[in-house]
Amino acid sequence: MDALTIFPAIDLKGGEVVRLAEGDMARATVYGDDPAEQARVFASAGASHLHVVDLDGAFAGASRNGPAVEAIIAAFPGKVQVGGGIRDRAAVDRWLALGVHRVIIGTAALKDPGFVKAAARDLPGRIVVGVDARDGFVATEGWADVSDVSVTDLARRFEDAGVAALLFTDVGRDGLLKGCNVEATVALAKAVSIPVIASGGVADIGDIHALRPHVADGIEGVITGRALYDGRLDLAEAIAAGRA
Repeated sequence: MDALTIFPAIDLKGGEVVRLAEGDMARATVYGDDPAEQARVFASAGASHLHVVDLDGAFAGASRNGPAVEAIIAAFPGKVQVGGGIRDRAAVDRWLALGVHRVIIGTAALKDPGFVKAAARDLPGRIVVGVDARDGFVATEGWADVSDVSVTDLARRFEDAGVAALLFTDVGRDGLLKGCNVEATVALAKAVSIPVIASGGVADIGDIHALRPHVADGIEGVITGRALYDGRLDLAEAIAAGRA
């Protein structure tokens, strides 16, 4: 069985490292003003992958924290995936040219699937589709809007598109330390052949242990943010548990 990849998260708002509660920009907790240093801290704990979100970009529909992301890439020796406001091919190409390993496309996956499929076809292994859910339905525009498309329906649209992974976030749990929605994440992984990354609500090492047995079901990894910043989860321990 392959390892469960642990993706520590760096969410950027105004160049600072923050975490939101349920995707609400008005409920942001600032954890630092040096994203590159945070990336180095995660690398020193053994992280090989990093998850970065341009929160301002997610709401604006275009990159707003480019310099901070560039600094993170320069500081982190592993693989960086970036999401937030990536709505066209130019944005995809720009991030990849800066050294990003994979780009995450959310809103555009629902509103412009043709663009996403073309990018995935042209750039195998580099495109991740973000599937953000409220009560089983896809949320878009920085989680501000909820569609009438189910999570599974959206995921199946990309079944044969060459997408590297699906990033599944339960918005109602994100940043609240309620525990990862393991049941819904595993159900999605079993419904499609695309690897799934779990996100939203990781509270402690128990979530890592709960997800680890489901690597065989298609769970590729898990993203964790607030639990790390609040000291509820030790990154080195999480990485070890993911490999166990």
